[in-house]
Amino acid sequence: MKCNAGKGDRIFRVIVGIIIIAAGLFYSSWWGAVGIIPLFTAAIGWCPLYLPLGLSTCKVDDKSAK
Repeated sequence: MKCNAGKGDRIFRVIVGIIIIAAGLFYSSWWGAVGIIPLFTAAIGWCPLYLPLGLSTCKVDDKSAK
């Protein structure tokens, strides 16, 4: 797996993941568990949706940092 999520993308995913989890807790909904997905993809630096679309927000310098 090569990095395809850049630093800005990963920060955005962490923020979105935390917001989704917080909303799930606030509304007592299991949908908050969906927030784990952006947190996980931010942690590993790889997004499975980017692969078939051929997208990458990762700079050349970011590919070595994981």
